[in-house]
Amino acid sequence: MQTKLVILDRDGTINQDSDDYVKSADEWIALPGALEAIARLNHAGWHVVVASNQSGLGRGLFDVAALNAMHSKMHKLLAVAGGRIDAVFYCPHSPEETCNCRKPLPGLYEQIGERYGMDLKGVHTVGDSLRDLQAGAAVGCATHLVHTGKGAKLKGQLLPVDFPQGTLAHTDLSAFADWLLAQPESAAKASKAGGKA
Repeated sequence: MQTKLVILDRDGTINQDSDDYVKSADEWIALPGALEAIARLNHAGWHVVVASNQSGLGRGLFDVAALNAMHSKMHKLLAVAGGRIDAVFYCPHSPEETCNCRKPLPGLYEQIGERYGMDLKGVHTVGDSLRDLQAGAAVGCATHLVHTGKGAKLKGQLLPVDFPQGTLAHTDLSAFADWLLAQPESAAKASKAGGKA
């Protein structure tokens, strides 16, 4: 059976974003309701992974130890909320390094697909910017924009035409979790499992 997987952006989706980059554990502040939303997804059987550009590393603004401290704080706070993130995939490169893993390119998503041994077609991915969704769309993910972080400026507007077709917009990660948990996929799977009459 295919893993129930959700791929999330980090800055602006799970935690507050900053134009000056999130550079330390002290600066890593969860958005209201985000950790609880992840916990609700976990409790419904969803695995959650993060795909995040962290060009602050390539720019020399912080080091891997600082990034690990941010993620340690994220994991600890999530545990308190009753949730967990299975893995964090990040691009450490600056834009000038022309890598394949910096979103909007799909390298991080390809790594996730390899790790889980699955095709990501139809897997839900959530982010606050166009490049997050372009990276997911490149591997066939179902794309979701949240109106937090960079996505706040699009609140109350139609999505621009350059967004992947079929992108759904949500107030925040909690609203996305509400939407996903209301989908009939689990009922459909249950009826298939019991379909041998």
